[in-house]
Amino acid sequence: MKRWLYILFFLPFALAFKAYGQEQLHTEIKGYKVPAIIYNGDTIPHITLRLVYVYPELKFKNKRQERYYYKLVRDVKKTLPLAKEVRNAVIETYEYLETLPDEEAKQKHIKAVEKGLKKQYTPRMKKLTFSQGKLLIKLVDRECNQSSFQLVRAFMGPFKAGFYQTFAALFGASLKKEYRPDDEDKMIERVATLVENGQL
Repeated sequence: MKRWLYILFFLPFALAFKAYGQEQLHTEIKGYKVPAIIYNGDTIPHITLRLVYVYPELKFKNKRQERYYYKLVRDVKKTLPLAKEVRNAVIETYEYLETLPDEEAKQKHIKAVEKGLKKQYTPRMKKLTFSQGKLLIKLVDRECNQSSFQLVRAFMGPFKAGFYQTFAALFGASLKKEYRPDDEDKMIERVATLVENGQL
């Protein structure tokens, strides 16, 4: 009789403990897999943290200056990805041109690239404001280390470079505009760096 009492008394606890143990086994362990190093027998996680850029706090003199800054942030976020796409297109085109056998094949490829770029980018460029277009010219120089004029001249020749420069000048812009991060474009560089790093 005592034996049956023990069984009836401890059985619910045993079943509950078993269920709890099984639940623990099937519980997902949440976390991140990271590289590790072993030092004096201890396993130490090894994580490379990204750089965090710290600038002095901005102090605006007036509302107009504050509006200019937030407009610049918006414009950089819109045009910086385009400038990076231009850089990638320039690198890919240059590398492919190096594999072509003669000047005729190169010119044929450049014409095909020009046609493809116009088709791909004209609708997007039409959506840019005038100030965004001027900013894009500077950011292309930032990304490629060459002005837009130099890039067009290198790939399409001096005649087309002159044509596009004249066309830009009609709207008060210049493809020869250079990017100066230590001078007049200091604020653009600050915003672009923060946007690239995901801090803005």
